[in-house]
Amino acid sequence: MALFYQPDLNVTHLTQEESRHAVKVLRLRDGDNIELADGQGHLCQAVITETDERETGFRITEKKHIPQRPYSIHLAIAPTKNIDRIEWMVEKCAEIGVEKISFVHCKTSERPSVPMDRLIKITVSAMKQSRQAWLPELADMVPLKEFLPTITEDQRFIAFVDETNPNHLSGEVKPRSNCVLLVGPEGDFTTEELMLALKNGFRKVSLGPNRLRTETAGVYGVVAIATVNQTT
Repeated sequence: MALFYQPDLNVTHLTQEESRHAVKVLRLRDGDNIELADGQGHLCQAVITETDERETGFRITEKKHIPQRPYSIHLAIAPTKNIDRIEWMVEKCAEIGVEKISFVHCKTSERPSVPMDRLIKITVSAMKQSRQAWLPELADMVPLKEFLPTITEDQRFIAFVDETNPNHLSGEVKPRSNCVLLVGPEGDFTTEELMLALKNGFRKVSLGPNRLRTETAGVYGVVAIATVNQTT
């Protein structure tokens, strides 16, 4: 059954983009059953009442609320110069399950901004693909020094390996907790940025022996945190 993103469940028609997809791509007809997710935990069963590529009508037949997970994953990352790689990362992290992705600008960053409208669409598509009721939050890029004081998560990790850092992320994560993982740019964090993160309560962690690309590190970190929470 097709799942559609419907941010406002008080209206009785799909958005124009979703209406076009329902009529032109899926060829749905009046009386067909569909599912709706508002991105805020509500998952609904519905039936199409009128097919129109601009405003396809529906009637909700059942509504349920999916509670938030007993833990949260917040990925903060300095995006790569190649935006295709960041789009891939956002898609995969959203499918795996993440509450928030923030973009930060570091001294060695090669990208000053990200296309938020495009990334939001990718996130919505990933939410639908993985059949989730909660839409991950995306936060636009800010300088690292402005981002760090805004952190509220109890567990704070920075992916940074040096001679004083033998601990792997998966061994440091406490189940059922709120975590934020900070991943640096391709040129890595500067010493000043590392010290600033440590002063804001972050702990250094390793993501394994292999040298990972920025976007791979982001996905790997989200998987590691999710795995700890799903297997304990």
